[in-house]
Amino acid sequence: MTSWSWLKELFGETNDEGAGLPSDMEGYAPPSRDTLAAIGELSRAVKNNPDAIELYLALGNLYRAQGELERAVQIRTNLIERHDIPRDITAKVLYELGRDYKRAGFLDRALNALEKARELAGNEPPILVELARLAAEAGEFEAAADLYGKIGHAPAQAHYLVRQAVELLGKEQATEGLRLIDRALEVHPGSPEAWVETVILDLQAGFPEGSEQHIARALHEVAPELRFLVLELMLGYLSRGTPGHESPEARATLAGRLLSPLEAHAPDVLLQFYGGLLRQALGDHEGAAIWFERSLLLNPDFWPARLEMLARALAEEPVSPMLSEQLQYFVARAREVKRFMCRACGLKRERVFYLCPRCQSWHSIGYRMRLTE
Repeated sequence: MTSWSWLKELFGETNDEGAGLPSDMEGYAPPSRDTLAAIGELSRAVKNNPDAIELYLALGNLYRAQGELERAVQIRTNLIERHDIPRDITAKVLYELGRDYKRAGFLDRALNALEKARELAGNEPPILVELARLAAEAGEFEAAADLYGKIGHAPAQAHYLVRQAVELLGKEQATEGLRLIDRALEVHPGSPEAWVETVILDLQAGFPEGSEQHIARALHEVAPELRFLVLELMLGYLSRGTPGHESPEARATLAGRLLSPLEAHAPDVLLQFYGGLLRQALGDHEGAAIWFERSLLLNPDFWPARLEMLARALAEEPVSPMLSEQLQYFVARAREVKRFMCRACGLKRERVFYLCPRCQSWHSIGYRMRLTE
């Protein structure tokens, strides 16, 4: 048994790729009778066996999960003050103390505890991940990328390289920003974050010759279940305007160039749907309807495409004022449905995310193909 295998035994399988961490779901669940009963049982157990260090650690974790952070910190502090605890156990206690402090919002104390744990245990993945998360929260994105790189977590490393690149580009440090995006793609060729920024930079530059190849490569490299992210965020940028493509002719040309990689790709429900949205955003409503129809041919139950077709029908087909009002109301409400969900924990969100805010899973976002999901 490795010095950190107790974490898996105590909390079950982890949810951070290559990180070896207990689930970060703890602390989000409301108090339950089972948890309170477990606290009672462990409290009695440690009284009868004061040398059972791991029981103390488990009890502290339960207190943290219930939000009783003072009790959790007190348990760790009492253990650290003991002089009969082996070095590796002390590292575990400091690691948990760092997580307690982080949960309580004392980030400086959390950093101090985790750095001490690192001094004792070395570059153990659980410690490095917590340090990376602290660095990310502090806006130290390159440091977070470096820490994730040490444990081989390529998606997270690429993510924070891109975050740093975006900051530099915002400060007009284009050379360094572009270097970091290239570095992100070296680390993780399928990074949707890096491809999103690459395509948006092309659009900001007027979509010069060859830009279509970036979209084609993105669709090839990014995992199939994540390809829609590139198109969703590209669409978001286009919705704010298309500098250099104001005329209907220029917008039609841009639409054709943007959609050529999708046309060449194997048929896919979401790619067809986003093709329609892109056509629609650039003013080609008839062309958009063709793409929505293709999407429905692949999946007749795909509700977003039906919603767009209904909205188009309302705009074109004569109906009674009362029926039109009712249908427009339902279309408007349907557009407010949370379209994205975490494939790991089921969290539903309207906006895209790369790291699930609830379960901390990377790139677990999915598009809700059915409203019953």
